Amino acid sequence: MPFVHIELVEGRTEEQLTKMVEEVTEAISKNVGAPKENIHVIINEMQKGKYAQGGKWK
Repeated sequence: MPFVHIELVEGRTEEQLTKMVEEVTEAISKNVGAPKENIHVIINEMQKGKYAQGGKWK
């Protein structure tokens, strides 16, 4: 039962997120043989301005 955690800065459309979830699920199923119905994809969207890289806010 694979669990995939994806963290993104907010701003993607529902359509983009749906496509990503479908393709991630397909890749996991194809590469590890897990049935799609057993694959869990958890998306955490961070607020803009609440994420920093190299000491600078993104």
